[in-house]
Amino acid sequence: MTTAPQVLDVTTLPSNDNVNSYTFCVDLDGQWFLQKGKMIAYYGQIDFNGVGHGHLDRLVATSFHSPLHAGEWVVAEGNGKMLLADRAFDVNSYDLEDGNLTVRSGNLLAFEPSLSLKQSIIPGFVTLIGTGKFVAASNGEVHFVEPPVRVDPQALVGWADCPSPCHHYDHGYLKGVLGGIRAMTGIGGASGEEHQFEFVGAGTVLIQSTEVLMAEQATGAVPHEAGVPGGGQHGGGQGGQSPQMPGQLGNLQRRFGL
Repeated sequence: MTTAPQVLDVTTLPSNDNVNSYTFCVDLDGQWFLQKGKMIAYYGQIDFNGVGHGHLDRLVATSFHSPLHAGEWVVAEGNGKMLLADRAFDVNSYDLEDGNLTVRSGNLLAFEPSLSLKQSIIPGFVTLIGTGKFVAASNGEVHFVEPPVRVDPQALVGWADCPSPCHHYDHGYLKGVLGGIRAMTGIGGASGEEHQFEFVGAGTVLIQSTEVLMAEQATGAVPHEAGVPGGGQHGGGQGGQSPQMPGQLGNLQRRFGL
């Protein structure tokens, strides 16, 4: 016997809570910062404007301080319920109270303007400071651990209220002929068992339940799927890639996780 699917509407959707493991519902009454491509549906009257939009200057001046990521974010403003998701990855909300949290930039989906986003000195990460709610995705369930701890770099989601990590390489990675080749050429790589991020001091480290990072997807790119305009084999000369705008770092920017 099959179970009928649950049909939701604006009255039955939760308020600032998960619909399921993969979707979060924001009960919008004002403004939220939102990464492009993460809103899948909404009810109500909501407008979406880039962070460079004129009337948002004061908001951006107080809550968004990462020019390298400005092109990937918009401000949702209005009233209604907004559904957020990211390619069926796990999605959860977290609350900061007069704290600071550094998180992978690609994992952060949305945050309240009461938080201030800053560009981290660690490539591929951003830092949230203040008090408020944010929504983030992960490849599997997130676990919270306390330092001192060493973490596989690919399992790391972020860290809160503790110093930035340093690199730790096991002795086996450095010794012998292979170690010499790595030292001279940088070739050889390392698994999470040979190379880790080391955290010390007070705070909390967030790790996901897999060593597989969330796959990057260019913001605004047309999916290569049948039935999607511009996404098939005859989707045009750009092959579904988003147009390169003047001043953008493009693939170089994404390669280094900026």
